[in-house]
Amino acid sequence: MTAPATLLYRPMDERDVPFVPLECQGEPAEVRERIRTAGSSALLAFHDGRCVAQLQFRPYVPGTRSPRGIHHPLYWMDYPSEMPAVLEPALSLFCFHVGQSENDPERRDPRYLGRCIGQELLRQTLRWAEGHGYRAVIAKAFAPCWPVIQYMGGMPGSVYERHGFIELLRYQDHELRQVLDEMLLGAYGPSRLMELTREVEAGADLDALAEVRIYQRRLGREG
Repeated sequence: MTAPATLLYRPMDERDVPFVPLECQGEPAEVRERIRTAGSSALLAFHDGRCVAQLQFRPYVPGTRSPRGIHHPLYWMDYPSEMPAVLEPALSLFCFHVGQSENDPERRDPRYLGRCIGQELLRQTLRWAEGHGYRAVIAKAFAPCWPVIQYMGGMPGSVYERHGFIELLRYQDHELRQVLDEMLLGAYGPSRLMELTREVEAGADLDALAEVRIYQRRLGREG
């Protein structure tokens, strides 16, 4: 299923700050400063003038550590110490928010799910990054399991591979593994409990679902 033709995609700028959900982006002043220094902080999708999806990103800063692990936005740029060196300057992808028009990340409009909007956000972000002098884009990818993808706000590795990304490293995320156990105990709501239970009953292995892969896409002449 393809994305609706009426969607408009463009990078976020300062005029969007009061109207775009900033969940995971930070405080308004922080987001404005990032836009001024980096050129943008997200690729947005609009439908009838309303933002209905975004892919957040930040310039890669080596050695970044999340102060709260998986439960802080900097998790997306907190890479293991054994990760190979990446081309710099690089753009680090953060989370996808598809179908979200309010600041509550749990409320998603189902009309925008399953329409390839996330993949179009990725394509547009790659074009934007190349046009702004980045040599590479790096991203974390997760198992192709809806409860994991939806909870983390990420994409499976197969999506990145289709867009020319190369795997750099894979590792077991012990905190994500703990979240999956908690999900099966109902700590993240009945919907996620039922969705993950169905995956497990169909043969999914929780250790495999907690595997994270890191990908890099070289841009321009580096590609």
